[in-house]
Amino acid sequence: MRYTTAGESHGRALVAIVSDVPAGVSLTQEAIDGDLARRQGGYGRGGRMRIESDTATVLSGIRFGRTLGSPVALLIENRDAGNWTEVMDAWGPGSAVEPLTAPRPGHADLPGVQRTASEDVRDILERASARETAARVAAGAVAKALLAEFGVSVRSWVEAIGGESTGPLDPHSVDPAAVATSDVSCPDETVAARMRSAIDTARDDGESVGGVFVVVAEGLLPGIGGYAEAASRLDGRLAGAVMSIPAIKGVEVGDGFACASRPGSQVHDEIVPGDGAPRRATNRAGGIEGGMSNGEPLVVRAAMKPIPTLMRPLRTVDIASGEVADAARERSDVCAVPAAAVVAEAEVALVLADAYQEAFGRTALVDMTRAVDAYRARIGW
Repeated sequence: MRYTTAGESHGRALVAIVSDVPAGVSLTQEAIDGDLARRQGGYGRGGRMRIESDTATVLSGIRFGRTLGSPVALLIENRDAGNWTEVMDAWGPGSAVEPLTAPRPGHADLPGVQRTASEDVRDILERASARETAARVAAGAVAKALLAEFGVSVRSWVEAIGGESTGPLDPHSVDPAAVATSDVSCPDETVAARMRSAIDTARDDGESVGGVFVVVAEGLLPGIGGYAEAASRLDGRLAGAVMSIPAIKGVEVGDGFACASRPGSQVHDEIVPGDGAPRRATNRAGGIEGGMSNGEPLVVRAAMKPIPTLMRPLRTVDIASGEVADAARERSDVCAVPAAAVVAEAEVALVLADAYQEAFGRTALVDMTRAVDAYRARIGW
């Protein structure tokens, strides 16, 4: 399962095309739009999210709530596009639109214009904007639907915002209902209150704040991924997918970086007898060993940097004049860590769905189900 997206932040719409979708997967409009709504929410979001009301229109690949085996095309309209008709006109001369020439530190602006020879930063920032991730979330809903057919679920929560942190949490201790009702997606309301305060302080100071979120996949079979080729290793694929999300600067699986300072006996998970097959006594590896799932919950943790657009902009160099200037200001969020967690759910689900198809077939759900059942029987899972 693969996806491609198209669209600019203030263009008419975003489009996601999901390829290699097996036939027979059940999917609902509510599942797609529910994830899109979660991505829009969260304390610290900016004015753009009060304009948009994201829903996905299915253009192809689904009939009567089931996938057909053909590419699934999804369209998400940008309601804000009406305010940018002249700026984003596909065919107009553009002579009446003043180019944006003050690239923002920390964004794709400057390397983008250097790469493309553009004289207008907007040519870059419209596509590099995190608005594009709405299309990824829609695509990820298709992957989640396939995984659900095999008892695999994907969820997330936030552990840190702006220096306020719960510390690493055990997935078994995190109540999904508490996360769902929190406007910062934090299961600990005491810490959540401090997170909101940190966001308020940043807003007052013209700043932005980042944080740490966790994505967990539960119900995975062991042996998903691969050990023999670099490209098949599940941890590498997951890290690349999550790192592809704008503003993500670090990814770890399981205890990750903490393992570097511990002795091996406190890092590796002992193997113990289980009901039908061996299991792990702990889950410091985060559900992946040797590039493959090991049957324990998959735990991926990611660090998101503060959003580059600041209301008190940093210094930059105007690419037209060569003079020192203040960086451009676009309407932006103060904090989008909870939203990034929803995007990461989609990326994780897409990688896992593809890995399941590699192991059990790509064409039809009924054939995949038979293959999964046979595999379960063989390994005693």
